[in-house]
Amino acid sequence: MAGDSAALPAKKPEDDAMKGRRTGRRRGALASAAFVMAALTGCGDFFVKPDNSGGGGTTSNNRVYVTNSLTSSSLAGFTIGTGTLTAVPNSPLTLDYAPVDAVVTPDNTLLYVAGPGAIYVYTINSDGSLTASSAGAGVAIVNVASLAISPDGNWLFGLDRTSSQLDEFQINKSNGSLSSVAAVPYSVTSGVVVPKMVRVSPAGNLVFAALGTGGDIVFTLNTTTGAVVSSQQLSLGSSTTSDNALAINSAGTYLYIARSGDNGGVAVYTIGSSGALISITGSPFAAGQQPNAVVLDSTGKYVYVSNGNDGNISGYSIGTNSALTALTGSPYASGTQVNSLGADKSGTYVLAGAFGGGPDLSMYSIDATVAGKLNPVTSTASGTDPAGVTAIALTH
Repeated sequence: MAGDSAALPAKKPEDDAMKGRRTGRRRGALASAAFVMAALTGCGDFFVKPDNSGGGGTTSNNRVYVTNSLTSSSLAGFTIGTGTLTAVPNSPLTLDYAPVDAVVTPDNTLLYVAGPGAIYVYTINSDGSLTASSAGAGVAIVNVASLAISPDGNWLFGLDRTSSQLDEFQINKSNGSLSSVAAVPYSVTSGVVVPKMVRVSPAGNLVFAALGTGGDIVFTLNTTTGAVVSSQQLSLGSSTTSDNALAINSAGTYLYIARSGDNGGVAVYTIGSSGALISITGSPFAAGQQPNAVVLDSTGKYVYVSNGNDGNISGYSIGTNSALTALTGSPYASGTQVNSLGADKSGTYVLAGAFGGGPDLSMYSIDATVAGKLNPVTSTASGTDPAGVTAIALTH
C-alpha cells in the first residue's frame, strides 16, 4: 500500500481526456476505464460515492442506480425488494458520456450524474425508470469528481477536478435545472490535491471534501443563503497516505474516512465546532488493501468499508466514543475491484458495486443474530459484466 501517494487510489479516475472535449462515447468510455484500472492498481484516482443512502425504514420506491463506463457507458436502475433486485423499465440507459458519479435528491425525484465536463439530470418516474431532462444536455458545464446534495435539497455541490475549488449550484426542484452559486477555492499545506469525494453533514451546516494525499477540507454552509466558507483543514503529513471516501453519522458528530497507503484503514474523527476534526483513540482502524468507499448502516451501529485491491468488504461495530471492532466473519467477499457502497432506505441491506464485475452489483442483508454480519442475498449484472461500475446512488 506504500505506493498510494502517487496512485491516490479512490473512486474517480483522473482521466486526462476529461479535461478536453469528448470526441465520442466509445473513446470516452475506454479512456475512463483505463484510468479507473490505473487507480485500482496504483496510478491515478478513482471515483465513487459510497454513502448516498437514506434511513427512512420504508420499502416503497426503494431503488439503486448504477453508473457503468467499461463495456459501454450506461446508467442502470434496480428496484430493491425482499432479497431481490429487479431492473426498472428501460434499464440500462445508454449514455454518450462516461459517467463519474451520481446522487439522488432527498425527495427521490431527480438523479444527477457527473460526466466529463458536465452534470446531467434525470427525472425519476414512479416506476423507477429515468427520463433525461433538458433534452439530454448537461445542466451545468463543469468537471467534477464527486457530487453531494444538501439535506434540504436546495444545493448541489461538485468537487472540481480541474481547479482547487468546490462548485456550488442551486437546484430548481421543479425541473432540475442548476444555477451556479459560487466556486469556493481552497488550499492545502501538504500533499497533492486529487479530488475524491464531497459530502454534506446531516444537519446541512458543514461540507467535507476528501482530497487524496492533500488530506481533507471542511467548509461551513449557510443553508438559507447557500454561502460556503472554507473553515478547517486536515493535513495527512504524508505523501504515501490518501483519504478517499467519507461518511458522517446521523448526529453529525463523527466523520469516517476510507484511507489508503501508509497508516491506512478506517480513520475516525470527532466533528467539533465549525467542523474541527479530532482523531479518536486507536484511529485509524485496520482494513484491507486500498479502502475506497465507506458507509454506515441506518442504525449507526455498524460501518463498512470496501477494499478495492482485495475484492472484499470490512465490517465493524461502533462502540464507545466511536471506537471500531471488527465484525464476525469480516471481511466479506464482494466483486472484483469493489469500489462503491450504499445502505438501502429500509435499513435492511448494504449494496456494493464493483468495477471489475463478478458480480457488478451485490446485495447483502445485515444479520439479526450475528450482529452486523453481512450475508450475501443476491447479485446482478448492471450491463455486460464486467460493466465497469463507477458509482451507485440509492433513494432515500
